[in-house]
Amino acid sequence: MTTPRADRTTHATRAHSFNAAAARYAANRPSYPPALFDAIEELTGRPLAGSRVVDVGAGTGMATARLHARGAHVIAVEPGDGMAAEFRRTLPDVPVVRGDGNALPLADHRADLLTCAQAWHWTDPARAVPEAVRVLRPGGALALWWNTDALDVPWIAEEAERTARHFGVNLAAERRDTNARAADPTGLLHFTHREIRWSRRVPIDTHLANLASHSVLLVDGERAAAFLAEQREHLTAAFPDGTVEETYDVILLLAKTPPSPTA
Repeated sequence: MTTPRADRTTHATRAHSFNAAAARYAANRPSYPPALFDAIEELTGRPLAGSRVVDVGAGTGMATARLHARGAHVIAVEPGDGMAAEFRRTLPDVPVVRGDGNALPLADHRADLLTCAQAWHWTDPARAVPEAVRVLRPGGALALWWNTDALDVPWIAEEAERTARHFGVNLAAERRDTNARAADPTGLLHFTHREIRWSRRVPIDTHLANLASHSVLLVDGERAAAFLAEQREHLTAAFPDGTVEETYDVILLLAKTPPSPTA
């Protein structure tokens, strides 16, 4: 039986596994569709252009780059050596500070928007939510989002099932555990939920490299190699032209902090 301590160790190991694979992560992970940032602007009631944004768990800068391109003034927060180095290589003009969502190295009430793309599940929300509220200005917003596999697409569902059998970790269930209660056990915030479907067409090699950049494969290289070889056979049969259409549902949770009380 797995103990809570073992669970924490596994979680920490997986959380830090990306640093050795930062370049692979940056090259092969999916980005985010323009409709996501349109939804953030709609729900916050303000444009990203000119907004002061803190991107927590910024990784290699995938979300940061899109926020920056929309005209936001972004500061990135990233705990990992490898990920931060890749971030600085690809986004040399965007500031990145070392830290994590549980203890942000930032002053109070400095941000209009705090974002966390694909990384909130690596925080302790009971600590990270109050930290986000501290750093946000009154009336600011916390936006969390995840690319999740579209499990109503048959080949994607089959791949998820094979992953669960091979590694004993239900990645599909993990990715779907992105509800407001899990995001904020403190109950301080009230989240609005949106889902945005999008897709990208990539070579089989890119899809396999994307799979290989996930933490459960990074921490178990021997089983990962066998799994990826099996996946290549399935994908080659399903996509004889060598191009895979990956379909995603971006799950967005966004909550606004209370405005300043009137005098």
